[in-house]
Amino acid sequence: MGVRDRPVTVFLCGDVMTGRGVDQILPHPGDPRLWEQYTADARTYVELAERVNGPVPRPVDHAWPWGDALRVLDDVAPDARVINLETSITRSDDAAPGKAVHYRMAPENVPCLTAARPDVCVLANNHVLDFGRRGLADTLGALAGAGIATAGAGSTAAAAGRPAAVGVGDGGRALVLSFGAECSGIPRSWAATRDGPGVELLPDLSVATAAAVGERVRRVRRRGDVVVASIHWGSNWGYEVPRRHVAFAHRLVDAGVDIVHGHSSHHPRPIEVYRGRLVLYGCGDTVDDYEGITGYEDFRDDLRLLYFATVEPGTGRLAGLRMAPLQARRMRLHDASAGDAELLRSVLGTISRRFGTRVDLRDDGMLHLRVAGE
Repeated sequence: MGVRDRPVTVFLCGDVMTGRGVDQILPHPGDPRLWEQYTADARTYVELAERVNGPVPRPVDHAWPWGDALRVLDDVAPDARVINLETSITRSDDAAPGKAVHYRMAPENVPCLTAARPDVCVLANNHVLDFGRRGLADTLGALAGAGIATAGAGSTAAAAGRPAAVGVGDGGRALVLSFGAECSGIPRSWAATRDGPGVELLPDLSVATAAAVGERVRRVRRRGDVVVASIHWGSNWGYEVPRRHVAFAHRLVDAGVDIVHGHSSHHPRPIEVYRGRLVLYGCGDTVDDYEGITGYEDFRDDLRLLYFATVEPGTGRLAGLRMAPLQARRMRLHDASAGDAELLRSVLGTISRRFGTRVDLRDDGMLHLRVAGE
């Protein structure tokens, strides 16, 4: 096997929400003002976290929210790193009307993102335009200035739909396309147009839409590429995957996608291997300020997963999936306890059973997907 044909490992995670409370503990907090029914001050979310697990130092360094995740990333050393950034990077006060929650991070706190060294931020989600077109322009500028590629949002529909390309191996690429669905709460008015900024919003989850994605993949794909379709879809809570999501994921794989990277849920959802390709229906949150919010404790959304998918670049087939279990505590990610890692294994195994997926907890402390033949 040549270098170009060696397996490629892609790091994927769920929602990275570095705005609101997280922004307030970083070295350069922005205006804490909020437009929420619950509170008008983002620092309230820091106080809620402190009530649960004790004082959060302020200010923390930019790497603090990632905590032990940074060591895991260094140990695994993936070829490409992809995160779903659900925050507007701006000091704009142009809060989108009619939205219950708005996320923004001060541009000076971008080092909180670069601490994890992401190659791509996917942006087709329901928070990137929380502060309007100006906020989107600020976000795109801040990420470009930090050397982070983006997909899923842009100054026009063509820009929003352009895949991000990360060099892997000898001449291969990880091609990342980013899409949002209205069922995740993205307003139809946020869709990018021929002449106007916005997100890459799917018109529907139909056969024709999947075929159109497949045609785009065929136009840009080269030998040795790994194609990731990152989709923001579905509700925040619950383990059930709608049939239309399953059907659309299968159509994307049939159309040439190697990894379906789903997100929006605040906790992990089922995993499937379809025709040898990985489908993550929901990755759960990664970095957020939800630590002290009550009402959904049964979902244990304090437990997080980092996903490391290893793929054969010549075929797109999944060679392995490792998942690092973490826990959010004091607004920082910590290694999960053995008991919590086992809980994640049990939950993932139970909710993924309908897809024929089995998950093991191994001696390295990681969850491993049991691939066919093992």
